[in-house]
Amino acid sequence: MTLVRPPRPSPRVSLVPLIDVLFILLVYFMVTSVYLDLDMIPASNTRDDPQDTPVPTASAGAAEAARTLLLRIGGDGVAILRGAALAPEALRSTLAAEVAARPDLTVVILPSPVAPVQALASTLDALAQAGVQDTRLLRIEAEP
Repeated sequence: MTLVRPPRPSPRVSLVPLIDVLFILLVYFMVTSVYLDLDMIPASNTRDDPQDTPVPTASAGAAEAARTLLLRIGGDGVAILRGAALAPEALRSTLAAEVAARPDLTVVILPSPVAPVQALASTLDALAQAGVQDTRLLRIEAEP
């Protein structure tokens, strides 16, 4: 006597656990990701038409750097411009002369992590009194 066994049904692979794992990973990476401050990235052209977008060249980068001025604030609260420490009145007059020469001047402020907040506020006041229209604050963080 021969026994006939019915064929086994093929096992079905369920995707529900895979979807759950992917969702958990998505939430994890969203929570732990670092959001960038996109205002620090200079955008020369914001038009929607790609035909009108100029191709960046080395001279365009040099022109952008020529109109950007880096102002450091030391740990003691003194403003440093082009390697020279400046008193608040000297800073104001120097910046006013720079704005008169280049009206589209961008000033990037890089404060020391131990600089007093009052020094930053005084520097921002000096920039406003000198007529600087475009000011950016730069903060450098250590990598974990």
